[in-house]
Amino acid sequence: MTEREKLLSGEFYNSRDPELLEMYHQAKELLKQWSDESSRNGEEKSRILQQLLGRVGKGVWIEAPFYCDYGKHISIGENTFINVNAVFLDCNRIDIGNNVLIGPNVQIYTATHPISATERIVQNPESNQAPYKTKALPVRIGDNCWIGGNTVILPGIIIGNNVTVAAGSLVTKDIPDNKLAMGSPARLVRDLE
Repeated sequence: MTEREKLLSGEFYNSRDPELLEMYHQAKELLKQWSDESSRNGEEKSRILQQLLGRVGKGVWIEAPFYCDYGKHISIGENTFINVNAVFLDCNRIDIGNNVLIGPNVQIYTATHPISATERIVQNPESNQAPYKTKALPVRIGDNCWIGGNTVILPGIIIGNNVTVAAGSLVTKDIPDNKLAMGSPARLVRDLE
């Protein structure tokens, strides 16, 4: 398996792999182009996003600044709005549905590491090897969701359809369809129609 295949399979992978580093550098170049482009030139900004991300649905609007690792692992459905300072660490897939609102400063993480330092740290790494162990788990957000500002979504989380996550929440567990969740860690508060 390549390191990217390991990454997408949820196995430990080397983040300093040449293929992954090239994807990373390409993403940074495209992010800079996109960010430097005038907000008046929506057509060019959209074209750059199409190059950067894995899938961009019709009517997607992303406010700058926006940050991602690779871009290619991000899929965004139609009519989704992503507000300023979004951080999408797409070491694995991040799939966002249609009609989703993502507030400012929302962070979506897919990368994770062993909790124990003795397991996490690689002793005497090679020159092209990361000095720590990393694996990544996909995140999925369903259709018609609203993710409030300053929310953090941890690796491997699935958020169902028609979910609202209140601002400032830390999402550590899956959230089923039609729920309001809030808090740190986020807990289910009530059903939504």
